[in-house]
Amino acid sequence: MTTDTEEPTLTVDELAARAGVTVRTVRFYSSKGLLPPPVIGPRRVGHYSQEHLARLALIEELQRQGMTLAAIERHLQQLPADLSAQDLALHRAVVASWAPDAAEDVPREELERRAGRPLGEEDLERLVAMNIIERAEGASGTAHSSGSSGSPAAPDSSGSPAAPDTFRVDPALLALGVQLLDVPLAHESILAARGVLLEHSRAAARELSALLREAVGEHESVAAVKSLSAHMQPLVVQALLTTFQRSLKAELREWLKES
Repeated sequence: MTTDTEEPTLTVDELAARAGVTVRTVRFYSSKGLLPPPVIGPRRVGHYSQEHLARLALIEELQRQGMTLAAIERHLQQLPADLSAQDLALHRAVVASWAPDAAEDVPREELERRAGRPLGEEDLERLVAMNIIERAEGASGTAHSSGSSGSPAAPDSSGSPAAPDTFRVDPALLALGVQLLDVPLAHESILAARGVLLEHSRAAARELSALLREAVGEHESVAAVKSLSAHMQPLVVQALLTTFQRSLKAELREWLKES
């Protein structure tokens, strides 16, 4: 794991807050060898990098999948040693793509604590556009827009009133989304990119579903279909991600060659 692109700046308390875990959990994973040691700075204070944060999110995701610590250790040992924070975040996204929804509802204050920075309305809109967060049902659209009438927020799907500025967030993808906030892309470009990805991913899903239906035949049981889908899904997601990365790099090389 490298830290060439960014100096380790997070204390253990900041790392735990950004990851949404306790300091005790961070130290436990470190004691098991799942997290590399921090860089020791002045006054013997350990500092952690974005790679530590991304690896911590991956460990938490693998635990949600039901993997034991020994299995997680073996899994991490198989990964290349020089993976960046972005690479680890993408790997976690692939792992999570066939897992149950791990998103949680957090107030804006907690969202900013985990992001490690204040989030203005423009930042929030960009994160929504990237599908990193979404406003909880009934939450207000601005920081203090509960209304002058003092009426309570509309209830959410569980029947409880949604607090103003409550957001549904995927904790492990938040760090990647926050890094993308500083990428100089217009809000409209992000929305257009999301539209392109949705259109083509849905088309690929429809064609793959048709192939699966053809493969299992009409007389297979529902259990057989679910079993095949469970085995195929991670492989398909990994193949799509790898193909997309290679295609995008090829397109960028051609574009740079022409310009």
